[in-house]
Amino acid sequence: MSQNGSGASRTWYNLSNAFRLAMDSIRAHKLRSFLTLLGVIIGVASVIMVGAAIEGLGVYAEQSTAKAFGSESFMVAQIAATGRLSRRELFDKIKRNKPIRTDDARFVESIAGDKVLYSPYRQHISDVRHENLVCEDSSILGSASAMASIRDIGVSDGRFFTDQEDLTRAFVAVIGDTVRTTLFPGDASPLGQTVRIEGIEFKVIGVQERLGSAFGRDLDNSVYIPASAFNRMYGPGNGFALFGRPKPGSGLDLNGALDETRVVLRTRFHARPGQPDNFDVLTPDAIRGFIDQVLGMIAAIVVPVTCISLVVGGIVIMNIMLVSVTERTREIGIRKALGARHGDVMSQILIEAVFLSSLGGAIGVMTGAAVTALLGRIFEINMHITASYVFLSLAVSGIVGVVSGWYPASRAAKLDPVVALRAE
Repeated sequence: MSQNGSGASRTWYNLSNAFRLAMDSIRAHKLRSFLTLLGVIIGVASVIMVGAAIEGLGVYAEQSTAKAFGSESFMVAQIAATGRLSRRELFDKIKRNKPIRTDDARFVESIAGDKVLYSPYRQHISDVRHENLVCEDSSILGSASAMASIRDIGVSDGRFFTDQEDLTRAFVAVIGDTVRTTLFPGDASPLGQTVRIEGIEFKVIGVQERLGSAFGRDLDNSVYIPASAFNRMYGPGNGFALFGRPKPGSGLDLNGALDETRVVLRTRFHARPGQPDNFDVLTPDAIRGFIDQVLGMIAAIVVPVTCISLVVGGIVIMNIMLVSVTERTREIGIRKALGARHGDVMSQILIEAVFLSSLGGAIGVMTGAAVTALLGRIFEINMHITASYVFLSLAVSGIVGVVSGWYPASRAAKLDPVVALRAE
């Protein structure tokens, strides 16, 4: 028991002595130590900032999806999302899937409308005018009054249109904030004023809450009008998208409401059992899953490339430690002549390298966090530092310290005491 205790004491003494000698060496060469740290600091800070940017993109994409699509809504259409499809997949879906028309939407609502809110959705790009002012390339959106509940559309001034206004094909409009500021500059309310779309006058009855942008698109450059008025302007078209959302108190969640809708549409379109749906479906989870996949691919490419800077920092540490070993050859020879063992010499050099690398990693994390916060405030962007990237950067910096210090430490420990004592 006493031998074990004395062995542990000796080991602790050797390690503490090696640590003290390593710190003395670092303090003796402050500038060189700082320059050695710099490579690791820059590398770790880069990993932190890149990770924060990727995580921030994920948060931004989730928020944008909720604003642009709705948090609990789903959409069915002949083609729900073209951006994720190859040309062949797109042609196959156009050939197989059936367009959703007014009769189909009424059929779905007659069967499942007691549990699910539905609204048609059509879109057209057009200029919106008021007197001599023009808001260019606005999204003209035709929908039912239920769309306000389905997509969580907030109205900051006025109201959304009603079922009665949709049934009577009233020319009323709810405009986005960009349309309001462009056509009605100043603080005057646009309610009761008229705007012209395709030469037809629409009475402004509401202003939508400001949404900002999503995926580079201005969500506030939009005008909601009743679907019946939209059809009067642009004709019935070749089908439309159908948005849905479970009604409060129905006991259904999003997936349950979607399943109800799919069953009804499969019956309507005569889809046989075992065959895939002959219509397309899009949910917020599907959008987020696609975005997460893209961000994962970006992280898989960018993060390893960023970690290369840590490897460069490790090479700098190795070079400096080799120089340090050369400078201290005579000192190492004296220590070995006085009884220092192979492990004692090696631990001193290795501790010095690991300490430099770990200290650089810690400073790099703080630097990366500070720069991330500064960039986020200056450019008003979401950048989120996560524990996984902090752990990754610190782990890599620690490994770099061990790897870069191992060879110089081994070289120092293998020095012949007689040869080392002759060194100048």
